[in-house]
Amino acid sequence: MRRKAILITGAAGEVGQALVERLAEQNNNHVISMDIRPLPPELDAKVQHIVGDILDQSLFDRLVSEYDITHIYHLAALLSTRAEYSPMLAHNVNVGGTMRLLQLAAEQSEWKSEPVIFIFPSSVAAFGMGSLENKAENPRPQEWEWNKPITMYGCNKLYGETLGIYYSNNYKQLSENEPAMLDFRCVRFPGLISAFTVPSGGTSDYGPEMLHAAAQGKPYASFVREDAAISFMAMPDAVTSLIQLAAAPRENLSHQIYNITAFSLSAEEFAAHVKKHFPDADITYSPDISRQRIIDSWPIDMNDDAARRDWGWKPAYDAEHAFSDYLVPNIRKRYE
Repeated sequence: MRRKAILITGAAGEVGQALVERLAEQNNNHVISMDIRPLPPELDAKVQHIVGDILDQSLFDRLVSEYDITHIYHLAALLSTRAEYSPMLAHNVNVGGTMRLLQLAAEQSEWKSEPVIFIFPSSVAAFGMGSLENKAENPRPQEWEWNKPITMYGCNKLYGETLGIYYSNNYKQLSENEPAMLDFRCVRFPGLISAFTVPSGGTSDYGPEMLHAAAQGKPYASFVREDAAISFMAMPDAVTSLIQLAAAPRENLSHQIYNITAFSLSAEEFAAHVKKHFPDADITYSPDISRQRIIDSWPIDMNDDAARRDWGWKPAYDAEHAFSDYLVPNIRKRYE
């Protein structure tokens, strides 16, 4: 008899490591993690980690022969900045990898007559506001509004959402009364901030880069303008949202795609929080045209009313507590 298991792809990334830690501690099911990179030793001991490529079909064939996969958290992706330089690779990983996992989930669901729960983290990059005027006039777009991304990553994520709805609601279904092939659930994340991983050049990393530079006593030149504003979320809240959405009763969900957010700050407001804790922080502004253009295309905030109503979403960290209770204490320790 195959053992029940949870599969996490992209497990060595920022969100993946935090999710592995949480699920390994909270869940009785076997956790299988996967990435092209190894996990840190302290995490590797807690789960079954596989170093492998998301596009390796033979790897997944072996997995499903040994395990009854009940949940898939599909975090593997080529992120926004790198995707702009390697659009074909981004498409192969972000779209091809997602479709491969959806097909696997659909086949597993059909085989056992029970839908696999498929959790797909999407992004604020799926939005494209068109102009700064639109951004100012529509500060909290709903899930279906302004879906006109200007980056390859945003296009990939938006298509991944559409593929998930197709596989869930239409694949191999001849009538509306037939059960779903899989249970696809998606969250659109804002910019995520972790206290435990170093920023790696992401489009929203000007915020955490300010913090890390200040903690080291180094000057920092922000690659966006003072007035550039988007929404953010502390990493523990991001992980909570994924687990919370996976656990929500299907009948409570009115959407398959949910915006979630915690707090919205301009770069200048972010810098003010940094200087509150690091008064000597030297922060200036030297906008990069291409990255500024991407930030300008994202909304100031996102309307997450549906997530709050349907599955009780509520972030634990607002801006004040994110800095004072999570980010600053842990980043200080890193550089002491």
